[in-house]
Amino acid sequence: MARFADPFTDFERAFGRLDRTWPTGMMPMDAYTQDDNFYLKFDLPGVDLDHIDISIEKNVLSVTVERPHENTEGVTWAMRERPTGRHTRQVRIGDMVDVSHVDAAYDDGVLTVVMPLSEETKPRRIDVNRKVLEASSA
Repeated sequence: MARFADPFTDFERAFGRLDRTWPTGMMPMDAYTQDDNFYLKFDLPGVDLDHIDISIEKNVLSVTVERPHENTEGVTWAMRERPTGRHTRQVRIGDMVDVSHVDAAYDDGVLTVVMPLSEETKPRRIDVNRKVLEASSA
């Protein structure tokens, strides 16, 4: 029986599990492909551009942000939900992207990371010949 490829399973296998070091919702992220690029978008409201660090090591992209602690001397909190301190989110990107050409932009609290798909992962057409192929003798 033929097994058909599930594109969602293939995507998950290629890019790995989207690892989190922040609790869910603190650094929400979208991940998708469009045309020949893989996109990651992170919601980082209130984070200063100078406090954002992006790095790639061993096919893992890390986004580290820091929200400085405010001077809260004399403050009695009724509620405090906005995270402060240093936080990192890691995404396993696999071998499907060209890590030498990664771009990032930050606008209105949204960090967008764009990574071109590697040539090996782009769809390509394979011509079919009418002639029977003979086994090569190696």
